[in-house]
Amino acid sequence: MSKSRMTPKSIRTRQKILDVALLLFVEKGYDKATMRQIAVQANMAPGSIYHHFPTKEHIVQTFYDMIHEEHAQACVGILRNEIKLEHRLREVVRKKIELAEPFKKISYVLFRVASNPQNPLSPFSAQSSPTRDRSLVLFRQLVAGSSAKLPADVDILLADYLWLYQMGIILYWIHDTSENSRKTFRLIDRTVKLVQTLVEISSIPLIAPFRKKFTKLMLEFVPDWGRPA
Repeated sequence: MSKSRMTPKSIRTRQKILDVALLLFVEKGYDKATMRQIAVQANMAPGSIYHHFPTKEHIVQTFYDMIHEEHAQACVGILRNEIKLEHRLREVVRKKIELAEPFKKISYVLFRVASNPQNPLSPFSAQSSPTRDRSLVLFRQLVAGSSAKLPADVDILLADYLWLYQMGIILYWIHDTSENSRKTFRLIDRTVKLVQTLVEISSIPLIAPFRKKFTKLMLEFVPDWGRPA
């Protein structure tokens, strides 16, 4: 059932199940937590939980989607007010970490499962494609609306690799034990400057032959998740 067709009561129930499940995943681990335990903790009849979520996987995918929607909404103003690629990228990725920070414990728990590329919870899995696709759209908007003047071979690849860059930042953040993840934010601030420099260098005619070889290689190995033709 789509969210637009849910009653307010159904929306509240789904959110309660989600909140309880995330706490239980942290307490017991994703693999050991059961749908029955989640239902009991949510004060529901064990069988009724399946009306809202058929499996634990559906609960986690809903969590992924929730974080993305919050991030996408938070980025509307960023993409409207910032023009320079460096600034857009820095604020978008920083906002992702800021919104994820309250969920760091559960993110670590889920990472242990999702790090298996064959697991449906992997951000690269077919099951994760709806949320991943929407996130890729966000990064394509980030690039397309910037003031960066990109060669065509860079333009077709940049958004996808910036999304992968964000995934790398998230991986670092999961393992970052510094107070309030300050090292992760410092990493973002420093690396987006490098990205901006590389983008500017890519337009220099003298390096065009090398750039074309490099982007051809990157095009060959970037995952095929539906880049625009």
